[in-house]
Formats: sequence, C-alpha cells, structure tokens
Amino acid sequence: NTIYALDSTTIDLCLSLFPWATFRRTKSAIKMHTLLNLKGSIPEFILISEGDVHDVNILDDLSILPSAIYLLDRGYLDYARLFLIHQAGAFFVTRTKENLRFEFLGQHDIPKKKGLQFDQTVQIKNPKQRKKYPGKLRLIGYFDHDTNKTYLFLTNNFKLAAITITQIYKAR
Repeated sequence: NTIYALDSTTIDLCLSLFPWATFRRTKSAIKMHTLLNLKGSIPEFILISEGDVHDVNILDDLSILPSAIYLLDRGYLDYARLFLIHQAGAFFVTRTKENLRFEFLGQHDIPKKKGLQFDQTVQIKNPKQRKKYPGKLRLIGYFDHDTNKTYLFLTNNFKLAAITITQIYKAR
C-alpha cells in the first residue's frame, strides 16, 4: 500500500504587511498543508491557506486513493471525514483524543514485549458520532519506551499487525 502522511506547518507573518492572512487578532499567518508519500521526499499535495483554517478541513480537498494508508494526527480526527476515507476503499491511522468513548466488541492477540498494550475492535459509543462513522474500528494501545508515553491509535485497517500500525505511524 502507498502510505501518505498529512500534516501542516504554520508560518507566522507580519500583520501590517499581510492583513489578509487571518490568524489571530495581533498577527497574521499562513498554513502549508502537505501530503507526503513516505516512499519519497517530494510532496504529492500542497495547499496553502490562511492560518486560521483548521487542519481537518483539508481532508475535503484531498483525492483519496483506494488501498492507500493515510497517517493523520489528532487535528484531522473527524468521524464523517474518516468514514469517507473508509468508503473510498482507503485506510487511515490516527491518534485518538483521550475523552472519546468506545464500545468494546472484541480483542485481538498481541505479541508480548513489543510495547503493545491492547488491540481491540471497537465501535463509537456516542450515538451522534456513531452516526458519522457507523462501522467498526480498531483501537491499538502502545507504550513507547523511548518517550515513556502510551499512545492510542485508531484505524480501519484490520489486516496489518498491530505493531506494524504503530511503526508506520511513528514513521510519520
């Protein structure tokens, strides 16, 4: 599968020279949203927006390729848009927000001593959010010994090994 990483960078600008680049009351900025194919170092998509455009809105401008894997940070977590990626036959890997609640549907076996905490099949618990993404999701807990932190990954890919999901996100 082709693996893409999507992220943005905010570039601060002088308010008096760039008053059109809305960001905050006291300064201007633009954002450069970049989709990078991890096989190379040349971006496949770049969009420059005003600094106050939320990252998740850029998902509306992407052409989603079937079977591709999109690595997204938490700023892109929007269930309706993630479901569109799923419906296009593509996959996503993102980190969850800690306040999100899921209904447990099943557990997958995981190898020991690799940092994996759990690998579960879940469904969104909140009815309003579940309507946006009615399908099953995979929730993977991973403890990173380098950072001493636990990360929660959410994906619609049930074929790749849990450790592979964590490794490709780390490559992001």
